[in-house]
Amino acid sequence: MIFDVAVIGAGVMGCSTALHLARGGMQVALLDRGAICREASGVNAGTLTMQMTRAALIPYALRAHEMWLRMPEWCDGGDVLAVACPGLSVAFTEQEAAMLEERAHFRRQAGAPIELISGGRAMEIEPGLSDQVLLAGHCPIDGFTSAYLTGRAFRPALLRAGVALFEKRGVTAVDRQPHGFTLQTTAGTLRARRIVLAGGVWLEGMAAWLGITLPVKVLVNQLVVTERIRPVMRTVMGVASGLLSLKQYANGTVLIGGGWQGIGDRERGGLAVRAENFSGNVRLAAHTIPALRDARVVRAWLGLESETADALPAIGPVPGEPDAWIIGCVHSGYTSGPYFGKLLAQAIMGQEPEMPLFPMDRLLKKEAA
Repeated sequence: MIFDVAVIGAGVMGCSTALHLARGGMQVALLDRGAICREASGVNAGTLTMQMTRAALIPYALRAHEMWLRMPEWCDGGDVLAVACPGLSVAFTEQEAAMLEERAHFRRQAGAPIELISGGRAMEIEPGLSDQVLLAGHCPIDGFTSAYLTGRAFRPALLRAGVALFEKRGVTAVDRQPHGFTLQTTAGTLRARRIVLAGGVWLEGMAAWLGITLPVKVLVNQLVVTERIRPVMRTVMGVASGLLSLKQYANGTVLIGGGWQGIGDRERGGLAVRAENFSGNVRLAAHTIPALRDARVVRAWLGLESETADALPAIGPVPGEPDAWIIGCVHSGYTSGPYFGKLLAQAIMGQEPEMPLFPMDRLLKKEAA
């Protein structure tokens, strides 16, 4: 069998692309070396935020935010327990306040309804907040999901749409053929007329299959979860420096993130928590929400995040490679992921995408033959 499209990488962007292509009438194969959405898409903080999203990506994040909240409607009942709530980004120092003002300005211009408020007003919105806050950005459109449910939410919809799901089937090479591609996998070959590279931090190696040099920076983000405690916060919380993301789930656990780096790499994944960064992260969380000083940590883990040289994504056709497409390296990519997959599917099917893509020409060089 020759598939119309083979999507390589079954994170949230790969799943969304495959689902929308299949619903558009294409025969789609979705491949991953592991289980779907069990890498970055299943272990991130699940934050649906405008205040940690690049200004250029705000229009996309706003549409994706709505998709997450309505996921059971468009994903055959698939649910990530998305919660809509206000978001606060706070500043404790004058330097952070200046940073907050600048970033809020550009994000407002891009369409995010962010309002700068005093520390006192922020405490009215979030009573558990520290009284040391000088300034805060308030956004009524924020929220979060239970990211570990992402694969479980997508799987039934993918199968009902007719997607051929190949889990634990890694792709080792891609060979160009006269009318498509042959994929060399850990379980034999697979043929497709088009391919989509959707491998996140592994896109650098995937691009090399086509002779393309695409530098991808790898971040090894640490996350921490507490025991179940009484309600201590009702917003998505962050610090202007970007070093904290914080939210409390319905079961009482509090998830602490913020991009503090652990030990690991692209080849081996996350290996170990970096003790000093763990300590810094939880101290900042307790400084921001003082009630967390009494909470005990249950566990910590690591998740990989990818980033291009200009921190903007690579989404669109691969230059010089007909019928090859790419999607990934989106900062705060989980937030915008389902909408970017929808847009890329539109382009692959020959439609005009609802919003512009992010062509990768600016990022790569074709290697000499």
